[in-house]
Amino acid sequence: MCALDSGYVSCAAVSGVDPNKPLYPVPKIASSEVDLLACAGTRYSYSPNLLALAEAIKKKSVIAFVGTPCQISAIRRLQYAGLKKYNSVKLLIGLMCSECFDFETLIEQHLHRELKLDLQNVAKINIKGKLVITMKDGRVATLPLAEAKQYVRRSCRFCSDFSAELADISVGGLGLDGWNLAIVRSEKGEELFSEAEKAEVIQIRDVTEESNALKLLGRLSSKRRRV
Repeated sequence: MCALDSGYVSCAAVSGVDPNKPLYPVPKIASSEVDLLACAGTRYSYSPNLLALAEAIKKKSVIAFVGTPCQISAIRRLQYAGLKKYNSVKLLIGLMCSECFDFETLIEQHLHRELKLDLQNVAKINIKGKLVITMKDGRVATLPLAEAKQYVRRSCRFCSDFSAELADISVGGLGLDGWNLAIVRSEKGEELFSEAEKAEVIQIRDVTEESNALKLLGRLSSKRRRV
């Protein structure tokens, strides 16, 4: 939102939800605050956001991209290779990611068919040491991570980047309640983050107040590098 409002970019390639298929993530181009807020929330299934990026480039837009570490890495490789059309991507925001789950097997098969959950009435899905599915009526269903692991996408098993190390800003929940941990990695990221704070678009706290989140960041990053 701040990137669009401050003139950094004219649109953002992000992940939204298919209105005809509950919880199914789809790539979107956001060109306004309304567009961005419509894409808010966490999806644990893969969204091919690079498709939205390709569409945004065709529009000759100045672009911010929000995606997983593998997607951030792909864009950086294209930029480093000297492909000029990717110079229009001015800001990369990376989402910390241990793995993505296969939509058909986890969501449609396990949650819908086996657990009998109405996907239309799922309010949100979180990972807090286990998969937590909160329904719109307040009911909560859980799935142990050990059981959910069978639904992880095969390609995720080879990823060595948890925290999107090539992004301008990396963001992740890391077990925090109502907050995200952000890592500013570049001058562009620092400039945007500072302007967002000054404009009171975001609230910040000292990261040292959340020692558990820092420990988890280190542990998950190290685990990914050992893949």
